[in-house]
Amino acid sequence: MHVELSAGTIEYTDTGGAGPAVVFVHGLLMDGSLWDGPVAGLGGLRCIVPTLPLGAHRLPMRADADLSMPGLARLLAEFLERLDLREVTLVGVDTGGALVQLLMADDAPRVGRVVLASCDAFDNFPPGLTGKTLFLTGKLSPSLFGAFMQQLRLRAVRRLPIAFGWLTKRGDAAAARWIRPLLSQAAIRRDTVRVLRAAAAAPGILLDAAERLPGFDRPVLVVWATEDRVMPLEHGRRLAALLPKGELAEVADSYTLLPLDQPAEFARLVRDFTAG
Repeated sequence: MHVELSAGTIEYTDTGGAGPAVVFVHGLLMDGSLWDGPVAGLGGLRCIVPTLPLGAHRLPMRADADLSMPGLARLLAEFLERLDLREVTLVGVDTGGALVQLLMADDAPRVGRVVLASCDAFDNFPPGLTGKTLFLTGKLSPSLFGAFMQQLRLRAVRRLPIAFGWLTKRGDAAAARWIRPLLSQAAIRRDTVRVLRAAAAAPGILLDAAERLPGFDRPVLVVWATEDRVMPLEHGRRLAALLPKGELAEVADSYTLLPLDQPAEFARLVRDFTAG
């Protein structure tokens, strides 16, 4: 499916149905397929999964699109409005969790519940070696950025800590798929460099958002991987304590990308939370 938004055309999937709507938000250099495993375990819920312009999208954005972090958060809000979704459960991991926090800090009137899974938070932006390396490569021209990223064709490079190695234990096949648009389309490389440069120019954005998160008065489930080497577990505990209706669930045997490493457990947590 496609929807026309102010920044351009966004692809998304929608399982349909009358159940509560759950919208899933992926991270940098990822697309909506990140959520295939959990969505498969959430029959009865209406699962909606957009692919945002974060580097693995296949349709380039308009030349004047705002691809800063606040701009992407507004694009997510526009997506909810365009589909006329209300009382949504909004689920974000990695950079997607950062975008969800920016929405929460601005009240997010269409959101009824939130799941924040291992994600950028507080001063961990860019997060870990992976994020810092990506932000540095964003200083390159789009053509040089593309040449640098060609190395990710090799599994050995994808599994390095500066790439996807500390983000997922079991998701290399997905990572190999995510990088294809970037490697093959100049316009996607241009979009990605714009995202990285804008994000690098706002290092304190999540600290500012955190100051406003206590004003978000709806239920929030914080799900964190206990073995996460990119997003500190202490940040998950801190987020849960900061939110008036926050609760914490810790998941073993996973790195940051819980939807890839523990899809069944993640689906169970989301289902129980939406039912509650």
